[in-house]
This record gives sequence, C-alpha cells and structure tokens, in this order.
Amino acid sequence: MTSSQHSRPGDADAGIDVTDDFARFHQRNDIFTRAFWDPSVRTDRTDAFFASYRMEATPRRGDGFGQRDFALRNASWLISDIMTDRFADQGRREGFQAPISADTPVAPTQVSVTDRSEMSREIKKVASFFKADLCGITSLDPRWHYASRVDTRDLSDAPNELPEGMTSVIVLGHQMDRDLVDTYPSALGGAATGREYSHEAAVVMQLAAYIRNLGYDAVPSMNDTALVIPYALRAGLGEYARNQMVITPEFGPRLRFSKIFTSLPLAHDTARPKGVSAFCDICTKCADACPVRALPFGAPETGGANVSAISGVRKWTSDAEKCFGFWAKLSSDCAICMRVCPFNRDFSRWHHRLWLKLALSPWRRVALWLDRGRGKRRKPAQWWDNGGSQP
Repeated sequence: MTSSQHSRPGDADAGIDVTDDFARFHQRNDIFTRAFWDPSVRTDRTDAFFASYRMEATPRRGDGFGQRDFALRNASWLISDIMTDRFADQGRREGFQAPISADTPVAPTQVSVTDRSEMSREIKKVASFFKADLCGITSLDPRWHYASRVDTRDLSDAPNELPEGMTSVIVLGHQMDRDLVDTYPSALGGAATGREYSHEAAVVMQLAAYIRNLGYDAVPSMNDTALVIPYALRAGLGEYARNQMVITPEFGPRLRFSKIFTSLPLAHDTARPKGVSAFCDICTKCADACPVRALPFGAPETGGANVSAISGVRKWTSDAEKCFGFWAKLSSDCAICMRVCPFNRDFSRWHHRLWLKLALSPWRRVALWLDRGRGKRRKPAQWWDNGGSQP
C-alpha cells in the first residue's frame, strides 16, 4: 500500500500508486485538445490528420493508406461522430469534451433495490445484451475526474460537473477487431478503433437509458469527464501495462473502454492482480517497436515528458507529443504497441489460454521467449482479400 494522503483503499490491488504530488488532470492538456490550441503541438500535419477524417486531406499512398482504407475508417466513426456533433454549437463535443446528454428522462418511480449484488448482476446482463464485451462496477472516485472540461467553441476551461447523488461507475469494455489490429499502422487498422467508438456510443446511451427508466440517474460517458483507465483497474477488468493499456484476461489490450456514472445502488467489484506488471517488468516489446520511442523502457515513474501526463501517479507514462506526432504523420491512429503486445491473443483458443497461465506465473520468462516472432504486421491488402486470421 502507498502512504500518500491521496491514496485510497483498493489502490494497491488495482496497481494504482498515487503520490503526494498528485493533482487532478485538466482536460485542456489532453494531447488531442492541445492539438487545437497549443502551437507546440498544432502543425500542418495535425490539421491534415483531423481533415482526413472528413476525407478532406489527400490520403497517403500505399497498402493500408488508400482511399478505400480511409473510407472504411471514417465510415466506422460515423455513429460516434453523429452523437458527438449534436451539441457542438454549444461548445459540447459529447463523448470527448463533455458527458453525453440524457435522451431519456428519469422515471418518476424507482424500482426498489433490496440486493445490490443482484442489481449489479442485472446490469451486467443488460450490458451483455447491448453487446458490451466486459462490464465491471466500482465506486465514484473524484480523483480521476477532470479538474475542468473544455468548451470547444473557444477551447477555454469549463466546469466539469455531474448531477448530485452519483455513487457508482459502470465500466464497459468493447473488443476491437483482431484482424484489423494486426494491420497497424494503417488507416485500415483505424477502422478497428472507430467501429468500437461508434459501438460504445450506442451501448453507453442504451444502458444509461435503461437505468434512467428504472428511476435512477445515469450519465453515459466515453473519453469525457474522467480518466477511464483507473476506473477500469478498480473495477477489476484488468491490469495496467507498459504500453499504457489495460490488459484483460479475455482480450489482452484489444479493447476500448466507456463508463456510466449512476445513482443506482450497486455492489462493487474488486481488483485482483494476476501478474501483468511483473511480466511488463521483463518485456519491452511495445517500447522496442514504437517508431518514435514514445514508450518507456524503465520502471514506472511519476510525471512525464510534458503537460499531457498526469501528476503524482507512479506508472509507465508515454510521451504523448511524440506519439501524436507520429499519428499526424500517418494521418491515422497508430496501435503498434497493441499489435505487438504478447497479450494480444485470441484467448478463446486453448493454447493461448495456456500461454496466459504461463505468462502470469513465475515462468513468465519462458512465456516471453515463446512469444518471439509474434506480432508482425499483417499486410492490409490481405484483409481486403479475406485472408485468414493469424494464429
């Protein structure tokens, strides 16, 4: 356990190490928001990066960066974009710089909740019905909420507030398409990201509507309002890794996460560390593969290379400026670190489940040795040609 005045019970099990230098993060310093206001980040390349999502920039040439690759990627974002742009004229880019507005009123009569564990089971069943791949529940923790959000009309700080009475956070995981992830870096691979943003937008809105129909408040959320990784860790969905991602036993790092803040009485899940951090201690495949050396090689540290890093949390931290600079160069997102991660496997197959047990055991070095040669980039043309999945 840490001795910081900012630490909370359960932090150690979740792999969260908060120091006395902790300070809540201002969303204005997020690298994507800085790309609009910070001259040290915004360049002609970053402008072209955002324009490419509207097919306004000339697509790069080459396998994975042709017009049909960008077309599929941009189409995959469509539902998320429609939801996000609904109140843009009010300075609310919902799901990214503001929480998602309620489309369903709170029912005047509340369903009685006599068993919080049973209600949590029900919520997970409904989440699965709406096709969330993972669901965990934890308590509201203001430490991870942005100190301020952003008014996208002038990029000024704006209040970051939730309705009174919120007590729980429902964290949802959405699996990315493995065949597309294998083609990173490419615009085609970016379709794996966009599809899940569109998917999660629907899931969080539907599940929040269900809760509101039960008579309790619920606010659907994607990248807005709060950092989702600490919530996913505390909800027991996985463990933090060197590549800045949450490694889950079901899908490895191949997930997007969303969340719902709610007043519905719920039982909370607990984190149960299995050994991912010990594996990452001896593995640097993601850092080795990063073209711009944005990922750390050493032990977890506090702080980071620039203001896009949160203060006072001891963890592996990327250089967001280097990372986003490479994205801008590609005119698409990069997930090489996800692709090469030894945990990026199909755990529905018995031999990958056997490897997972080995990786999380004292025999982790053997597991790392067995992973040699895996994680190579798949040619995007093979995806279009309906090539089979890699083993």
